[in-house]
Amino acid sequence: MPKSVKRRVAESKTDYGKRIKLLKSGIPRLVFRKTNKYVIAEYIVSREAQDKAVIGTNSKKLLTLGWPRNFEGSLKSIPAAYLIGYSIGKQIQDKKLEVPIMDFGMIRNVHKTKLYGFLKGVIDSGVEMIISEDKKIFPDKDTIEGKHLKEDFSKHFESIKKRIGGKN
Repeated sequence: MPKSVKRRVAESKTDYGKRIKLLKSGIPRLVFRKTNKYVIAEYIVSREAQDKAVIGTNSKKLLTLGWPRNFEGSLKSIPAAYLIGYSIGKQIQDKKLEVPIMDFGMIRNVHKTKLYGFLKGVIDSGVEMIISEDKKIFPDKDTIEGKHLKEDFSKHFESIKKRIGGKN
């Protein structure tokens, strides 16, 4: 009789082997997730395998910080991921929380993507993350600032980054 597969494994939502290693470390996790419209970030503390989100944010928050309405479809882009990483990094710094480990879940680990744009934002905010010495994993500055989008997004990018830096 074949062993039944857990539902979340069958749906490609959870890697239980990776999750148990993260939980055993006892270090808080910085979780990054992508949806069809947004990117989501949460600072999670686990006690006895019970997760508690201490800080949470998503790219919808960028609309209140000056993200232009004509770029609303880009709330899951690399600039949005960077700004969400920068925002949650500033919140971690302000609340003087422990440095977390990254939890990317089932997202494929491909260099120069939203995932590494997010991580670059966290690092640029001042959180001392331990990363590879290879700086080629991060998207280049023009991509992070949104110069690759239909219209040049860099002027909006800088104003939003200043609001995040001053707000938190």
